[in-house]
Amino acid sequence: MTVYEEILGKIQQLPDPLVQEVQDFVDFLLTKQGRVEWQAGVLPIAGEENIAEEGMDTYLQDLEGYEERLAQGEIRW
Repeated sequence: MTVYEEILGKIQQLPDPLVQEVQDFVDFLLTKQGRVEWQAGVLPIAGEENIAEEGMDTYLQDLEGYEERLAQGEIRW
C-alpha cells in the first residue's frame, strides 16, 4: 500500500467536518508550496496566477472557528 492509498483510506474514515479541515490544511500546504516555488523563481503558467487562492475564500473564517473550538476544549491539537 502506498502512502497515498493509506492517507486516502484514513480520510475516508473521517466525518465530514474533519474532512473539511484536511482539505483546508492541504490547501494551505499547496499555497505554501506555491510561495516556495515563486521565491525560487518558478513562475506560474499564464492564466493560473490565482490558483493558490482558489477555495481560500472561507479559510480565515474556518481557521477562526477552529481556534475557538480549540480554546473551548471541544477539540485538541
